[in-house]
Amino acid sequence: MGDATRIQRELTHFNKDRSIIGMTLTPDEKDIRRLTATIPGPLSTPYEGGLFGVDITLPDGYPFVPPKMKFTTKVWHPNISSQTGAICLDILKNNWSPALNLKTALISLQALLSTPEPNDPQDAVVAKQYLSDYATYVATARRWTEDFAKASSSGYDGKVLNIDA
Repeated sequence: MGDATRIQRELTHFNKDRSIIGMTLTPDEKDIRRLTATIPGPLSTPYEGGLFGVDITLPDGYPFVPPKMKFTTKVWHPNISSQTGAICLDILKNNWSPALNLKTALISLQALLSTPEPNDPQDAVVAKQYLSDYATYVATARRWTEDFAKASSSGYDGKVLNIDA
């Protein structure tokens, strides 16, 4: 089970750099191939101040096959489905290499938040808005970040408050 050894090594390496990159990566207690991650929204973007959840599944064949990733936090972005969290990013598809790892994939997701590619969209509605009415795109992305990706958002606080009630 050499792939489990690699996954554990990646987690160890990631956790050494966690304070530098500001992300988290946590394996499921029962299955090391299922992980969750958090990515802080990049500075000077509509996502700044948000914390975005990512669900990761490592398929058989990893690291020779790319990880399957999707956002679990709603994001208004041309390359991320506003409905499902599916991601359109070349390194998660045909440009994956075994030389890449979970850390580089997560850093690439954060970079994607900084530099959308509206001409290769996952969400055509968001891409159209990005290209035709950029100011509205930015305002919507900021509002979604406030509503879904910040600790003060009602969805997050509501769940925490209900547990304590």
